[in-house]
Amino acid sequence: MSVDILLTVIATAIVQSIFGAGVLLFGTPILLLLGYEFVDVLIVLLPISIAINLLQIAKHHAHIDFVFYRNVLFLTLPPIALFLFLVTHTRINIGLMIGLFLLLIALKEYSPSVTRAINALMKFEKAYFATMGVIHGLSNLGGSLLTALVHHKDYEKDVARVTVAASYATFAVVQILTLWLFSRSQIDVRFAENAIYLVVGALVFLLTDEMLYTHIEQARYRRVFAGFLAIAGIVLMIRALN
Repeated sequence: MSVDILLTVIATAIVQSIFGAGVLLFGTPILLLLGYEFVDVLIVLLPISIAINLLQIAKHHAHIDFVFYRNVLFLTLPPIALFLFLVTHTRINIGLMIGLFLLLIALKEYSPSVTRAINALMKFEKAYFATMGVIHGLSNLGGSLLTALVHHKDYEKDVARVTVAASYATFAVVQILTLWLFSRSQIDVRFAENAIYLVVGALVFLLTDEMLYTHIEQARYRRVFAGFLAIAGIVLMIRALN
């Protein structure tokens, strides 16, 4: 068992427990910077992300925005599978562009002009869902665009978290199936180690949900969510420039 992977899982699981995304969004660039292979990173992080999301869905499934989720199913999932298959042997660096976009979304909370610009952009929602799938398949960073769109919609906090969780879990299932079908020979991760990381991630969720998430008020949650997007944007930009 690798200590650096374990610490990454703990830190990112806390974030995902609050926002519905984080294990892949932050864990992927961190583990890539630490020298792990892209496919191995996915095989470690995807089950953890799915486990946390399923726990969130079990708790708040009645709050899922199914109109949003249907768009994910029909517009986002096909590009994820296609572009993950295409990029298995090639890495494309689009973190700088996504990072700038997330910072812009975060500023929406404080700037009327930015709000108007984002509202105009989000009118092209179907194209946004499809683009999200392409980016997630290429880079595993589509979750950042997912959380940006959910934040834009001004959902109540339980709706926001569980809608992200349902969509993100579906992303992860498609990714695992695609890797298993087309890139099985590249997988070099021990099952026992993966099981430990998974259990740790689930325990972190249970603790974070009880001790932190339930005590965050709605107004504060939106501000914290905006901060989450800004931090995600900065991390992705730093990663892209290295």
